Parts: sequence; structure tokens; C-alpha cells
Amino acid sequence: MADPALADRIASVLADVEGLELVGKDDEPDALVVAAPGAVAEPEASIALTGRELEVLALLAEGASNKLIARRLGISTHTAKYHVASLLEKLDAVSRTDAVAHAARIGVLHF
Repeated sequence: MADPALADRIASVLADVEGLELVGKDDEPDALVVAAPGAVAEPEASIALTGRELEVLALLAEGASNKLIARRLGISTHTAKYHVASLLEKLDAVSRTDAVAHAARIGVLHF
């Protein structure tokens, strides 16, 4: 079942990606990007994220707060904050949204 709130959050994250134009669900797109099940794009070699950072990144893409990240992963809020800060540094991002957008652009995060 589709989650309109999640779709809106993803659209807001991708709205600033250069060269990408989102269309409404009833509009005809020029192109449709679909990843095959199990397909994984190769991320930039210079960015090495840990498994936990990838989990945190996925939750950031959902719009999760540090408190929710901590709860979902069974870690402290302080540790969640540490992982978010590490992601921002590794992805050279200025915000949580920027980190998600950058990760999507370089193929680390798939929607």
C-alpha cells in the first residue's frame, strides 16, 4: 500500500537534486527510473559508510528524528546523534536533507 506521507517526504528531499524533475502520479514522466530487485549501484569509492550508518541514512530518508532513530535501532539518542554527525561529515552535507539528497545522487541510497 502506498504511503502518501512518505512519498511527500521523499519528493521534498529530491526536489533540490539538479537535473531531476518530479511529476505528479497522474502525469506522464519522460523517463522512469526503476532498480531491479536486488540491484545495488556502486557508491563513490571515496565514501565508505558502515552498516549502521547506512541504517541511519535510511531512517533519515524517512524523516526520522534522532530520538526515533535511537528507538528504532535500539541505541541511545547520543549515539544516533553521533551517527548523523558522522554521515554529514562523510557526505560533506550541511543538513540531514542534504545528506539524503547527496547519498541518492551518488548511489548510496536507493528509493
